[in-house]
Amino acid sequence: MTLTTAEIAKLLAGEVLGDATATLTGFAMAENAKPGDLTFAETEEYFVAAETSAATAIIAGKQFTSASKPVIHVANPRLAFAKAVAIFFPEPKVAAGIHPSAVIAASAQVDPTAHIGPHCVLGERVKIGAHVVLQSGIAIGDDATVGEETNIFPNVTLYPRTQVGKRVRLHAGVVIGADGFGYVFDAGVHRKVPQIGSVVIGDDVEIGANTTVDRGALGKTVIGKGTKIDNLVQVGHNVEIGEHCIFCAQVGISGSTKIGNYTVLAGQVGLAGHLKIGNQVTIGSKSGVMHNIPDGEKWLGIPAQPDKQAKRIMIAMQRLPDLFKKIAAWEKKLGGNE
Repeated sequence: MTLTTAEIAKLLAGEVLGDATATLTGFAMAENAKPGDLTFAETEEYFVAAETSAATAIIAGKQFTSASKPVIHVANPRLAFAKAVAIFFPEPKVAAGIHPSAVIAASAQVDPTAHIGPHCVLGERVKIGAHVVLQSGIAIGDDATVGEETNIFPNVTLYPRTQVGKRVRLHAGVVIGADGFGYVFDAGVHRKVPQIGSVVIGDDVEIGANTTVDRGALGKTVIGKGTKIDNLVQVGHNVEIGEHCIFCAQVGISGSTKIGNYTVLAGQVGLAGHLKIGNQVTIGSKSGVMHNIPDGEKWLGIPAQPDKQAKRIMIAMQRLPDLFKKIAAWEKKLGGNE
């Protein structure tokens, strides 16, 4: 693909400072850029690197100017970066059709614009929407539905009754709708509680590789629209996740916890069961949450606490070695025992 700086600026809702006719053929970070590449910078340090690189043009904020390269001024360089990469590296087009090795139940409904790749298995009454892509080795259980323009990567499993919305991306190894972890102790053994619920995934959700979402014991496990979940995350049965949340890798959410909209869970956060986490909450990495959290708060630590209190405790703990030395000195001075 070949575009001028002016054409790129129009697509990014930006303005060109410098040569608007410069030709751009790719996108790269400054350290790897070559002539013809577009790059971007958010800070002074990165702008210097971009300006001295081989890149032809730079995406940057309006505070940056260059005597040697055209600069495409934008309001949000990182957002413009994401859009520019998508321009130069668009999603590959996949032809509609069903691979001969796919096994599809007679009662399943597959839109003619969908792509069903090698070794996919679709159960009874499965519904596959328009322009869905099932890449390969995907198993979809009875009565499951997949909304239009959803892209499911290799070796994903959707258990029966799973409902997936539109424009969802499920990465390799994702398992949606496995049994929730429910047992009752009886006569010296753990007896399984049947898990007969389902999972509902909203539109525009993305779920990372090898993440698992358990179905509800009776009702539904729900993931709200626009939520993005990283790799290796565990979502327990009957969890309800709001809209536009961000969950980083190795988060674990115990059963029946409810999470509001626009909440961020950093890496390795663990939530106990039956909690209520509010809207626009941020929880720091490795935190162990045992209590409800109101809207808008920031928590961290083990056990997790409001961030200001947790930071005071961390600072106090760092002072303990010096404090013990002082106590030992006082004891020695006073003639006390250790």
